[in-house]
Amino acid sequence: MPGFRRGGRESGEGEDGQVEAVEQERPPFDPFAPHPDRQYELKAADLLRPFTEPGGVGLRRWRRQATNAPIVQVEDAYITGKLDLRAADLQYLFRFERCRFEEPPDVREANLLGLVFRKCWLPGLKARNLRSRNDVRLIRCLVEVDSGSSDAETTVRRAEDFERGLPDAAVNLTDAVIEGSVVLTRTRIYHPRGKAIQADRLVITGALLAYRIEASGEVRLPGMRAGGNVNFSGATLDNPDGFALNGNGMQVGGSLLCEVDNFGRRTDRRRFTANGMLFMPSVKVSGDIVLRGGRLVVDQTGDIVVDAWKTGDWYVDPRPALIADRLHVEGNIELSDQLDVTGTIRMVNARLGGSLRLAGARIKVLRGQTPPFHDRAVHLDGTEINGDIDGKGMWAEGQLRLADVKVRGNVLIAGATFFHPERDVVSARRSTVSGNLLLTDCAVTGTLRLQGMNVGGSIDLRGTDAAQPEITDAGSWSVDLRAVQVARSLLLMANRDRPFRAKGGVTMDGAVVKRQIDFTGAELYSMPRDGIALDAGDTTADEFVLAPIVAPEGTVVLRRAHCGTLSDTPALWKATGGLELEDFRYDALDTPIDLRDDKTVKGRLEQLHDAMPGYRPGPYDQLATMLRTSGNEEHADTVLLKKQQYRYESLAKGNRVLGLGVRLWSWLQRSMVGYGYRPVRALAWLVMLLVAGSLWFGVREDDCVLDTERFEVVGERCAVNRDDSGLEWNPVLYTADLLVPIVDFGNKGRWFMADEDKWVSTGFTAMGWVLATTVAAGVTRTLRRNGS
Repeated sequence: MPGFRRGGRESGEGEDGQVEAVEQERPPFDPFAPHPDRQYELKAADLLRPFTEPGGVGLRRWRRQATNAPIVQVEDAYITGKLDLRAADLQYLFRFERCRFEEPPDVREANLLGLVFRKCWLPGLKARNLRSRNDVRLIRCLVEVDSGSSDAETTVRRAEDFERGLPDAAVNLTDAVIEGSVVLTRTRIYHPRGKAIQADRLVITGALLAYRIEASGEVRLPGMRAGGNVNFSGATLDNPDGFALNGNGMQVGGSLLCEVDNFGRRTDRRRFTANGMLFMPSVKVSGDIVLRGGRLVVDQTGDIVVDAWKTGDWYVDPRPALIADRLHVEGNIELSDQLDVTGTIRMVNARLGGSLRLAGARIKVLRGQTPPFHDRAVHLDGTEINGDIDGKGMWAEGQLRLADVKVRGNVLIAGATFFHPERDVVSARRSTVSGNLLLTDCAVTGTLRLQGMNVGGSIDLRGTDAAQPEITDAGSWSVDLRAVQVARSLLLMANRDRPFRAKGGVTMDGAVVKRQIDFTGAELYSMPRDGIALDAGDTTADEFVLAPIVAPEGTVVLRRAHCGTLSDTPALWKATGGLELEDFRYDALDTPIDLRDDKTVKGRLEQLHDAMPGYRPGPYDQLATMLRTSGNEEHADTVLLKKQQYRYESLAKGNRVLGLGVRLWSWLQRSMVGYGYRPVRALAWLVMLLVAGSLWFGVREDDCVLDTERFEVVGERCAVNRDDSGLEWNPVLYTADLLVPIVDFGNKGRWFMADEDKWVSTGFTAMGWVLATTVAAGVTRTLRRNGS
C-alpha cells in the first residue's frame, strides 16, 4: 500500500493516533506506465480524510499543532478519484512525488501553503484563483489531457457546448496568486486541441521557471505579472495552428529568457523551440529579452490562422514568428547567436532601453507573389532603441524594415547577407541614428533604401555588394540615399581587397553630408533601363572623393551639387554615359594646380570635353572660377579660351550651311586674340602688321608721282592736298596711323593711295580697330579682376 506523511511526525504515526501503512521493499512505481500497478492505489478521499473533522461533510480549516511541520508529502502513489481541494483554506504545503492521478487535481479558489508535483503524471491541473504562500511546482511531470473525458476545463468542447469565458486548458492557473515562483522544469504538457497552459492575469511574486518544458498546445499568459524572470530556456512549444506562446500584456520584473539551456554536457544542451507564433504585444520587461540560439517556426504556406490578419493592410505581417508591438523593455533584446526564424520578427512601436542584437541570426519569410507582398523578415517601424542595433553576420531572406526608427546608439552590421531580389531589402526611411550606421562587407540582393535618414555620425558601406535592385517607374537603385542628413562622412568605398559595388546605381539626390563623401575603390554599374550609375544631384558635402576603381558603367550626375574640395581620378571622367555637371560647384581641388603645370590643366580640359555630351559652358566656368579663386589667373583664362573654342565647334556642327565660316571665324579669333583672353597676341599682330605695312608701303611705288600736274609729289608718294607739301613720307608712321584708331598722327588721309594700296590701307585700318578694341577689352578685364 502506498502511503503519505506529514512532516514532523514519527514514522508510522498518523494524525489522531492513526498509524500509516508503510510498505517494505516495494518495487519502484512508474507513474508514466500506460497501465499503472493497482497495488499503489490511493484513494483521493482517503488522502483527504485526515483533514476533515468527524461528522464533517467537507474540508474545514486545519488547526495544526505547534509541533507539526506544515508539509503533506505523498510518494509512489496512484491516486484514484478526484483530489478535491477546491476552496480549501489549508496552511499546508502539498508535495506529490512519483504519483499518478486518475483525475485532474482540483485546487480552484484554494488557499494553500504550497503545491509541488515531481515526476508525476496528471490528466490536468485545475488551479484557477489558487492562492499559494510558496512555490507551485511541476517538475519532470507529464500532463496529458484525455480528450474523451467529460471534464469541462481540460477537454476540447464541441462547438454547441461552447461557453464564452470557460477555459480549455491542461494546466489552468487563471487569476492565481503565487507568493513564490512557478516552476515547470522539464514538464511535458500535451493538449494539442486546446491550451496547454492558461494563466491569464496570473500573479507571481517570484519567477516563472519553465526550463525544457514541452508544451503541445497554446501556452497562454496574457496579463501575467512576474516579479522575477520568466525562463523558457530549452523549452519546446508546439502549436502550429496558432499561438505557441500568448503573452499579451505580460509584466516581467526580471528578464524574459527563451534561449539555449546550457545545463549538462554540451551535446545535451537544448535550444528554445516554438512551432507557432510568439504573441507578446504590450509586454513590459524590466530586464532583457533573450532568444539566443532559439528556433521560431511559423508555417509560411498554410492558412492565416488569425482573422484580423486576413487583410490587405500594407503594414500587417500575416505570418509572423514573433509579434511584440508596443513592447517596452528596459534592457536588451537578444535575437542572436544562431537564432533560426521562419516568419517575421515584428516589433512595431516598441521601446528598448538597451540594444537590439541580431548578430548571427537567420530569418526567412515566404516571398510574396501579389501586392502588397507582406514579406518582411524584420519589421521595426516606429521603434525607439536607446542602445545599438547589432547585426553582425546575420542572414535575412525578406525585407528588413526600419521606417521611422530612432536609434540613440549605433547600427553595427558587418558581414551580413540580405536577400530580397528586385524589392526593398533594407528599408529605413526617415529613421534617425545618433551614432554611426555601418553596413560593411555585406551581400545585399535588392534595394538598400536609406532615404531621408538622419545620422549623427557616419554612414559606412565599405565593402558592401548590392545587386538586383527594385525596378519602379521612379527609378531603380541598388543604394538609395536620397535626402539623407549625415553629420560626418558617407563612405561607399573599398574595404581592403573588397570593393564597394552597386550593380544598379547609387542615388544620393539632395543629401547633406557635413564632411566627406568617399567613393575610393568603388565599382558603380547602372541598370540598362535608366543608365545612371551615380546620381549626386543637389548633394552638399565638405569634400567629394570621386575615385572609383573602374570607370562607372552609366552616367554620373552631379547637377547642382556643391563641395568644398574635389578629389577625383581619371576613371570617373571615363564613365560610359558621361557626366552631367550643370551648376556643379567645387571650391578647390585636393591637389592644387601649380602655376606652371600646363599639362594638368590641359588634361582636365580634355576630361571635361570628353565626359560631357555636347557643349556645356557651366563646367568650364566653374573650373575657371576655381582656378581664379586660387590665384591661377593664366590657367583660368586658358580654360575660358578653350570654352569658346568648344562653343564655336558646337555652333559649326549645328549649322551645316555656315559651319565652315563659323570655323574660320573661330580660328581667326583664337589665333589673333585668343577670343579676347590673350590680348598680348593682339599686340604681336599689331607689330607684325606694322612691319608688313611698312614694307608694303615702303617698297611699292605709286604712278601718281609721274603726274605732277594733278598731284603734289612729296618724295615717293603724292599728297592729297597741295597745301600739305610740307609733309614727309614715312611708311612706318603711315602704317602706324592706319593701325591705331581714333588717334591721328598726321599721316592718315593725307597721302594719296590708289589701286591695291587703297584696299590694303583700308584693311589695315579695319585690323587696327579690331586689334585695338581687343587689347582694350583685355586690359579692362584685367583691371576689373584686380580691382575686385
